[in-house]
Amino acid sequence: MTGEVHCIAHPLIQHKLSLMRRKETSTSNFRALLQEIAMLLGYEVTRDLPLENRTIETPLTTMEAPFLAGKKVVLISVLRAGSGLLDGMTKILPSARVGHVGMYRDHETLQPVEYYFRAPSDMADRQVIVVDPMLATGNSAAAAVTRVKQAGAGHVKFACLLAAPEGLEAFHAAHPDVSVFTAAIDERLNEKGYILPGLGDAGDRLFGTK
Repeated sequence: MTGEVHCIAHPLIQHKLSLMRRKETSTSNFRALLQEIAMLLGYEVTRDLPLENRTIETPLTTMEAPFLAGKKVVLISVLRAGSGLLDGMTKILPSARVGHVGMYRDHETLQPVEYYFRAPSDMADRQVIVVDPMLATGNSAAAAVTRVKQAGAGHVKFACLLAAPEGLEAFHAAHPDVSVFTAAIDERLNEKGYILPGLGDAGDRLFGTK
């Protein structure tokens, strides 16, 4: 199975992303927009969830109605900026199980350093969606997915707000089986490993830190 890249060009997503890119957008608006985009991305990431029919009663009659089948989805947030996407996705997947991977990027080597991991114990039979707003170098995303697979995850997807071509290449070199869902693929990385034109540091803008 080969991982694919799905760039979601829905007009609402693109409009909200443009608002997020503006440097004058406030922390509160940035946070709200990220949650809104996360909900919209969530619909696309979960498009292939299996359904099963169950008998229900409407006010008028009985019918066979579709419900989600199988075990609940697991959402894995890459700390700290992944929290913004997680908050939005849990609004449409309120019963999802949630895990966290703590990663920070060493600004000298641009390599990820893990400092925390906590996830549901039975991920083998569940669809796992790893969320992190920025797929820049791809190192942190790849390391997070590696850690999730080590914990037993079999069916993994990755959802982000922005991706760089270099990051996508590095990510799929490490995980060719994992599909990526993103709102935009930007031009390139700068010399510090930030996405251009991008939107700055997603974590700083989300939490109001500099």
